[in-house]
Amino acid sequence: MTTPYQEALGATLIERTKRERIVLVGVALNGHTDADVDASLDELSLLIDTAGADEAGRITQRRDAPDSSWFIGKGKVDELREMCLAVDADTVVFDNELKPSQQFNLEKALGRTAIDRTAVILDIFAQNAHTLEGKAQVELALLRYRLPRLRRGVSGNLTQQGAGIGTRGPGETKLEVDRRRIMRRITKLEHDLVDLQHTRDLQRKGRGLSGLGAVTIVGYTNAGKSTLLNQLTQAGVLVEDRLFATLDPTTRRLSLPGGEPVLLTDTVGFVRRLPHGLVQAFKSTLEVAKEADFLVHVVDSSSPDPDGEMAAVRKVLGEIDALGVPEMLVFNKADVDADAANQLVAEHEGSVAISALKGTGIDAFLQALGDRLRAMATVYELLIPYDRGDVLASVHREGEVVSMSNEDDGIRIRARLAGASVGRLDQFVVTPA
Repeated sequence: MTTPYQEALGATLIERTKRERIVLVGVALNGHTDADVDASLDELSLLIDTAGADEAGRITQRRDAPDSSWFIGKGKVDELREMCLAVDADTVVFDNELKPSQQFNLEKALGRTAIDRTAVILDIFAQNAHTLEGKAQVELALLRYRLPRLRRGVSGNLTQQGAGIGTRGPGETKLEVDRRRIMRRITKLEHDLVDLQHTRDLQRKGRGLSGLGAVTIVGYTNAGKSTLLNQLTQAGVLVEDRLFATLDPTTRRLSLPGGEPVLLTDTVGFVRRLPHGLVQAFKSTLEVAKEADFLVHVVDSSSPDPDGEMAAVRKVLGEIDALGVPEMLVFNKADVDADAANQLVAEHEGSVAISALKGTGIDAFLQALGDRLRAMATVYELLIPYDRGDVLASVHREGEVVSMSNEDDGIRIRARLAGASVGRLDQFVVTPA
C-alpha cells in the first residue's frame, strides 16, 4: 500500500524512469532584459537537470504583459509546437508561473505536458525530502499546487459518483471527490506540521537554555553551505554539486577561537522566485534563521551574478521576518576565482573570502565570526561566592571573561554573556558593566 506522500511524489510532474527531453520557455516582461531571461533560463536548465531531465531547446519572447490564454502569443505557441516536434520534446517548462487555465490551454495546443518553474522546484524537493517533517512539508506544497489544477479527464466527461438506489440525485463528480480528498489531506498535514513544529520549538528552547549562541548558515542553493558546515564540524552532511542537495536542517556544536561554543545550523538553499507555497510549507524549518543570533550568509563568489543571488536570499529572509538578524557575508569558492572573491570582499565591508572545500580562509572567518559575536554580547558584572565554582566554570564556558578580581565576599567578574546565560545567572549579576 502506498502512503499519501508516495502518492504525491508519484504525481510530481517530471518522471524519472528516463531522461525526459525538455524545451524551456522564457518571457521578457516589462523591466526584464534579454540578458535577465537568458540567465534565468540557464538556472532553470540546471534545475531540470537536477530533476532528472535534459534541455532539448529553448525559446524566448518579449511581451508587455502575459497572454491570458497561453502566456505567450498564439504565433509563438505555433512556433513552440514545431520546435517540440523537431527535437522530440516530452515536456515544455515555462520559466514564468503559469495559471491553471494557461497550463491547460498550452497542453491542449502543444499535445504534451506544460509545466512551470514552480513545478520543477517542487519535483526536486520531493526527491530530496528525507525526514518526516520534510516529507510532510513537501507533500503539503505539492497538494496546494495541484488543487487548483484539477480538471476533467481527457474525454471531457465528469464521472458521477454515488448515483443509484439509495443515492438518488446527480451524485458527486470525480473532480469533486478528488478535490475533497486533497482538502482532507491538506488539513491533516497542516495539523501534523503544527505538532512537528511544537516538537521543534521544544528542541530550540532546550538549546536556548544551554546558553549557547545560535549561528545559522544561509545562502543561495549550491553556494557551499553544507560544505562549510562539514569543514567546521565534520558533520557528515550530504554534499553534491547540484541544486537543493540539502533540505533538512542540521545543527552541530562549534568552538570559536576564543573558546566559546556556538550552535551552527545549516539550512535549505534559496533560489530566485522560490515558490511562495514552499516558503510557507517550510516556514517552521526556515524560522531557524529568524531565531538565530547571527547569520552566516554564504555566497558563491564564482557565480556570474552574486549580487542577484544575495538579493534572492534576502527576499526569502524578508518573507520569514529574518532581515533584522545580523549577518556576515562569506564569499565561498575563492579557490575557483580568487580575484572575483577578493573584489567582492573589497566591495562589502566586514566580509571574508574562503574556500570551504579546501579550507582556505577558515581561520580568518572563525576569528571574524567570534569578534562579531563578542561585539554583540552585553558585558555584565557578576559577584560569585567562592564556594560556587560551578557558576564560575559556567561563566567561562558560556561567555567571554573580560576581567576578574578577588574581593572579600567573592570573585567579581566582568564578562560578555548571551541572554539565556544571563537569565540563569541573574542572582549573581551586579549590574551591566
